[in-house]
Amino acid sequence: MKRFHIALAVRNLDESIADYSVRLGQPPHVVVIEKYAMWRTDLLNFSINQMPERAGQLRHIGFEDDSAQGFASTTDVNGIEWERFSPQAQDDKIVEIYGVPVGR
Repeated sequence: MKRFHIALAVRNLDESIADYSVRLGQPPHVVVIEKYAMWRTDLLNFSINQMPERAGQLRHIGFEDDSAQGFASTTDVNGIEWERFSPQAQDDKIVEIYGVPVGR
């Protein structure tokens, strides 16, 4: 399976989790308290980071791809970071960067 990935910075993680859970019709797949949340739907991998100074800004985009080997990141001609990763590589990266999630 291949899902489009988009990552945004948010002002308040808890408020954003409540809002995006309604918009996406499900609770997040992963939550790291006061830092990070991520949803996996059939078509979308959507993540948010609590970064009040950058609230509303795009962090990066890319694809979660079951056929990907590991985790890769490149920058396009417009300076936008694109990531490509397997679900397991993303799960491992979440723990590495943010710590152990409370939900999985």
